[in-house]
Amino acid sequence: MRYATNYDIGDRKRPTGINEDSVALSVFEQGHREGYRGQTRTVQTSAGDRDLPANRSAAAFVLADGAGGHDAGDVASYIATTIVCEQLAQVAVRAARADPADFDVDIERTPSVPDAADLREAVDDAINAAHRAIIANAVESGTGAYTTVVAGIVADGQVHYGWVGDSRAYVLSRERETIDRLTKDHAVVEEMHDRGAVDAVAAHVHPRGNEITRALGGTPAEDPETAAVSVETESVPLYAEDRLLVTSDGLIDAQTDAPDLYDRYVDSDRADDVAAEIREEVVTDDEIRDVVLGADSLDTAAAALGELTNDRGGKDNFSALLLADEMLPETPEDVPVRAIDEKPVEDRETVIIPEE
Repeated sequence: MRYATNYDIGDRKRPTGINEDSVALSVFEQGHREGYRGQTRTVQTSAGDRDLPANRSAAAFVLADGAGGHDAGDVASYIATTIVCEQLAQVAVRAARADPADFDVDIERTPSVPDAADLREAVDDAINAAHRAIIANAVESGTGAYTTVVAGIVADGQVHYGWVGDSRAYVLSRERETIDRLTKDHAVVEEMHDRGAVDAVAAHVHPRGNEITRALGGTPAEDPETAAVSVETESVPLYAEDRLLVTSDGLIDAQTDAPDLYDRYVDSDRADDVAAEIREEVVTDDEIRDVVLGADSLDTAAAALGELTNDRGGKDNFSALLLADEMLPETPEDVPVRAIDEKPVEDRETVIIPEE
């Protein structure tokens, strides 16, 4: 398994600002006996039975973007990445090594192998543990603190992930030259787009693009013992040609002239030429795809994404994490649906949003 990370304060904030983004990652590799010769093992996954390498790779990852409108956004993101990675790293190791029979080792298997539902639950639990810890710190310091988060476990050819806020996860396929968005922003503009109040072009440059509807953390008035946050979770398969990308909204929302572009678009009655100009000025998913898949390594891709962010204005902090495991099976002809917007409603996790 290979990985790369990159984070930057953003050109516009560089003189006096701080970086409120945080990234954490833990990778576990286990090899034994004949595994290096390329033997495989059959594993039952949510995508069906798959023949995977006998040697195991697993990872726990988390990215958090502290809310800039609050004094302790950097503290919140630090707490989130620290606690979530500490908890998920142990689960990732257990997911990778829990079945010694695959290595032809006859010992009692303890603990049991976690399935996809177990791993999604672990992600939810870790994110809520971080949520409570951030609120506890707010109570102690007297300062409210909030952050977004995307976190997950990569094991047995799948990524099991969860998110709160508007940081994003994507899976990009070098085989199919595609990018699939795995998360849906918990944000005002995303909700407006869902109900048809704004189109995709306006959503890129909307003045309310920095407003999120859900976050980790809270104020000193909240009770850290009982606090909970609704986490959306999913599991999708990964293949040898895939690149998993997790990024903060600093990549998507880099354009400093977004409000002016929005006004021009609306005033032009959403003219095609203005729409085309906006697509050139902002960072689109297709452009992210071209940058990542066009890079000769994950390190190069991570660096190029940072350069792209600052080239478009560097309005906010930027962070990104890339993962790839070329030991996985090759991409099949019929890839299961992975993009969150393409999943049937009945396949989506039910999330209850508490009343304000």
